[in-house]
Amino acid sequence: MNIVVLVKIVPDIEKVTFNVENGTVDRASAPQEVNPFDLNALEEAVKIKEKVGGRVTAVCMGPPEAKEALKDALARGADRAILLSDKKLAGSDTLATSYALSSAIKKLGEFDLILCGEKTTDGDTGQVGAETAEHLGIPHAYYVSRLSIEGKNAVVHSEMENRLLVMEFPLPMLVSVTKDINAPRLPSLKSKLASRKKEVEVWSAADLGADETKLGFPGSPTMVYKVTFPTEEGRKGLIFKDITEGIKAIAQILL
Repeated sequence: MNIVVLVKIVPDIEKVTFNVENGTVDRASAPQEVNPFDLNALEEAVKIKEKVGGRVTAVCMGPPEAKEALKDALARGADRAILLSDKKLAGSDTLATSYALSSAIKKLGEFDLILCGEKTTDGDTGQVGAETAEHLGIPHAYYVSRLSIEGKNAVVHSEMENRLLVMEFPLPMLVSVTKDINAPRLPSLKSKLASRKKEVEVWSAADLGADETKLGFPGSPTMVYKVTFPTEEGRKGLIFKDITEGIKAIAQILL
């Protein structure tokens, strides 16, 4: 079984800075790590490979520095790691990102299953997986807490608000998993050392054979209106000894 895992390298959200002018994250301003939710997708892919055989390919879009973080994906069981990195991809919103990822998957050739985390810790939109599936014209399921492969079909348990949906889909498909699906294993020292010797492939925008007007800023219809940062003044606490005065103050804030 050929499994593709969509992996995003995210910056340390406590240290990252923002470009206020164009509303983008300066990803080079903080240490990079694999998005925690994508680790669950990678672990599930490795578990399926161990059960039915196959190959796991991690695909990521990001700056050149992401190569080091992708080594972690190799140490955790991925057989191949591909980084989409090009200045023409910079500034991509979810639509442009999903288009680039789907173009890379098409270039890879045949696949049976695509896995991704339900969201990322930096963007938190949860849109890229579904949009990638739509670009590829395949079914997709979100918020999946349990997954099993039965022949040429996948059975998923999807938790939607207060309901549990059990659904069966034909492969190939895309599955977006929650953190409840598994507990990712830590890579062993042996696998870490082995990953150092493996190469992370880097593909440019030209390598994708995609329509470059749909990549990066030109292909991103999302417009960031304004970027603001919370101030200490906005988080100030007030103490009232008189309950009536306190109620009046709260009412003024709410009104």
